[in-house]
Amino acid sequence: MLFVAAEPRECEPWLAHWTGVRPAGLPVHWARAGNWNGTEVLAIANGAGPVRAHAAVLAAPKPHAVCSIGFCGALDPALAIGDIFVALEIRNGKRNYRGENPIGPESKTGALASQSRIAQSSAEKRNLRATGAFAVEMEAAGAARASEQLDVPFYCVKAVSDLSGEDFANDFNACLRPDGRIDVPRLLLRACADPVRRFGELMRLSRRTTLASQNLGDFLAHCHF
Repeated sequence: MLFVAAEPRECEPWLAHWTGVRPAGLPVHWARAGNWNGTEVLAIANGAGPVRAHAAVLAAPKPHAVCSIGFCGALDPALAIGDIFVALEIRNGKRNYRGENPIGPESKTGALASQSRIAQSSAEKRNLRATGAFAVEMEAAGAARASEQLDVPFYCVKAVSDLSGEDFANDFNACLRPDGRIDVPRLLLRACADPVRRFGELMRLSRRTTLASQNLGDFLAHCHF
């Protein structure tokens, strides 16, 4: 089974539940193979965005199923930091993809907005919520499209890292490189323009994503796909 994320830190707590973890030589940013409950598993982190996620799925040996994992932004005010959200429908503004529901712990479910940019403001999130989506992220639609091309089941399990009513002080879109990774030096340099708000936000996001990735790993460890 293949798990696709944007960043390795979205995968690492999940890999702690595997055995025999080893690097996988694939043409992607980061890949690890291993065994989980008697199943051969592969995790890939290939940067943010649908194009990178689509390429990640097609770079791997054909799996029996694909699962898009990682962080998401809440659109529904009821979603809290660290909550697990399972997308049963993935919408990219052009078409919709179906997401299967794994057998496992209770989680929030519904439609997911999957777009090629980070949702920076509460106003943008309100507009996306008005479409009926409960959360937003950047990779699921690309992974879903590749899964459809391979004719394999697709799952999407995300953990909430920012809230529906929040605006980002940092412009993460301006610091996103063509390879789908954040230009950290540029982000830190731009944060110096408003250090109290922007560095404070980065520290807060670090704590939140640590919680989100841990909850995600624990949730996946109790699922059946």
